[in-house]
Amino acid sequence: MSDVVTIYTDLAPRPAGHYVQAKLAGEHLYISGQLPIRPDGAPLPDDGFETQAGQAIENMLAVLEAAGGSPDNLVRVTAYIVGVSNWPRFNQVYAARLGEARPARTVVPVPELHYGYLVEIDAIAIIARDAPARQAENSSD
Repeated sequence: MSDVVTIYTDLAPRPAGHYVQAKLAGEHLYISGQLPIRPDGAPLPDDGFETQAGQAIENMLAVLEAAGGSPDNLVRVTAYIVGVSNWPRFNQVYAARLGEARPARTVVPVPELHYGYLVEIDAIAIIARDAPARQAENSSD
């Protein structure tokens, strides 16, 4: 897979496990699950659902932007949320952050997430080959 690039940005949290923030394979960008962690690791101002959802979305968008994309490039988003009752609140935060962009989306209510977080988001985007990726590394993975 010589046409695979690892995407990295300081504007999203560093991976805490055996994975990368994203891989750009041709024009397809695969963004790893983003938790509501600030890029510098500092605590969030509160642990409320809206704050966590906003941070997870911002992390996803930071990785997308590092690859040269914008919300309009998103084609699929999957959100894992703790508690189906949080779905309407997720919709509000998501719509506010993505604006007019409306990728295909799945929201999966789950009983719990790692570290007790309430939201995790991953995504797939299509990025034009001539898009200026800010921080990328060639990879043979």
